[in-house]
Amino acid sequence: MSDPMLLVQMLLLLMVIGAFAGVLAGLLGVGGGIVLVPAFFYAFHTLGYGGPQLMQMCLATSLATIIITSLRSVLSHNKKGAVDWNILKTWAPGIAVGAVLGVMLASNLRSETLQGVFGVLGCVIGLYMGLGRAEWRLGPAMPAGATRAVLSPGVGFLSVLMGIGGGSFGVPLMSLYNTPIHRAVATAAGFGILIAVPSVIGFLFLDIAEDYRPPLTIGAVNLVAFGVVIAMTLITTPWGVKLAHAMDPKPLKRVFAVFLTLVALNMLRKAAGW
Repeated sequence: MSDPMLLVQMLLLLMVIGAFAGVLAGLLGVGGGIVLVPAFFYAFHTLGYGGPQLMQMCLATSLATIIITSLRSVLSHNKKGAVDWNILKTWAPGIAVGAVLGVMLASNLRSETLQGVFGVLGCVIGLYMGLGRAEWRLGPAMPAGATRAVLSPGVGFLSVLMGIGGGSFGVPLMSLYNTPIHRAVATAAGFGILIAVPSVIGFLFLDIAEDYRPPLTIGAVNLVAFGVVIAMTLITTPWGVKLAHAMDPKPLKRVFAVFLTLVALNMLRKAAGW
């Protein structure tokens, strides 16, 4: 990026993105990826890095940040004894396999196709956030056997295709199987590490044409976006936590559900070329 003004614009955009993601994470417990992927898409596209693999860069960079944020979250929750290590250990192999399969597929899809996938799944998550009920149940405990063998790779696979950690699919899944919400949130942070680590390793080997990648991009991971977003979330996540304790986050969660659904619908619109 030879234009200094373009570099300044990129840094400012990324700082705003990171700050927003951090506040939402602290306020609503929303994983960063659900915000970061569409935000990265807007930022990179606005700065002239459209390209046929734009979504791959957004997914990979988002997942790279999730390694750090999920690790911090797991360590914090573990100090309070909230992580269910039995769920984490028994679901880990399937989630990791699903993440690898997700990278293999995502690396070979067109950016427009991945936009469509994000749009559809984003609408599903938004509708669940807005309309879901805490008393809904699929079973009395987390499943094992064949059900786990199907669901665990599904969590990893779908999460990679959206560039998100374990929260958006893992928390609802565990809640539907009668896991207390605080334990589900804590354990889902561990899902995020299992999803992000193998997928980022895979994305580091993805070849992005030089004309379409921002500076300091390795494979599909942009190090500038990664560093700025991590720095900003470290600053702003505690702000979101303070806000969460100062107000009732439930109405805000429904507002965010509407926001997420609109963002997902916009992704679908762009994927359709409208």
